[in-house]
Amino acid sequence: MDFMTDQDVQRYQEDGYVVLDGLLTSQECDELRQRMAEIVERMDVPEHCRTTFSTYHDEQLKTQMQGNADYFITSGDKIRFFFEKGVFDDKGEFIVPKQRSLNKVGHALHAYEPLYEKVTHSPKVQGIAKKLGLVSPVILQSMFIFKQPGIGGEVTPHQDATFLYTEPLGRVMGVWIALEDATINNGCLWFIPGSHNSGITRRMVRTPKGTFPLTDFIGREQTYDDEKFVAAPVKKGGVILIHGQVVHRSAENTSEESRHVYTFHIMEAQQTRWSPDNWLQPTEDLPFPPLYT
Repeated sequence: MDFMTDQDVQRYQEDGYVVLDGLLTSQECDELRQRMAEIVERMDVPEHCRTTFSTYHDEQLKTQMQGNADYFITSGDKIRFFFEKGVFDDKGEFIVPKQRSLNKVGHALHAYEPLYEKVTHSPKVQGIAKKLGLVSPVILQSMFIFKQPGIGGEVTPHQDATFLYTEPLGRVMGVWIALEDATINNGCLWFIPGSHNSGITRRMVRTPKGTFPLTDFIGREQTYDDEKFVAAPVKKGGVILIHGQVVHRSAENTSEESRHVYTFHIMEAQQTRWSPDNWLQPTEDLPFPPLYT
């Protein structure tokens, strides 16, 4: 029996996202979280990385000007660390336990960490892709997102295709796996159903070589009616499939519970052009690996 039903496919096509329970067992979730705890325990934080990650336009550009840009833009084939606001003092020392300091780790867990690679290429994930008719899907990037208790930052409304642009559009899908219950209290995702049918209004692109910042936004930032957003809580081990153009966001985590997630993006490579202007580019060390193994 298929993990994904015909009804699930229809919901994904109509709404631009679908929540599916039971992709991973509770034990598999705990193993991924334990492995990440080990990675974080051993992390060495370069001095120029003692800055924070933000989805806000002006703050992101300012951060890049402070020297973090190269670390981010060359992270597609590496495992690197991105921090929440306010976790370092003026001297760049942690003022919170380092396990509580991170916003995310990315962007090549799927390539270099066996547990994450196994989940990414699992029979259930491959089955989802086949059920959706994907012929030559490849893995673009992967992230562990922490959504720390009390300080886990807001992710403002956005479309993944703003950052992961293809021609034609509609070739990218996010696979967002809850390693803990994702609830309204701890910052679950919210979507505007059907918004994937309206194209995109802006893109983040690489700027010409030798200029700063290394990326910039073109187009206009859209404003959205809060009342159109629908919450998408998901139980531990469940997954949300996210169309590249659907508008989604998450609130700050003001609770005392973390909201750990493993997420990665898939692209249908057949008859698709990956934009050379995207921040993320395949490299000699890591071409985009095929999903089907």
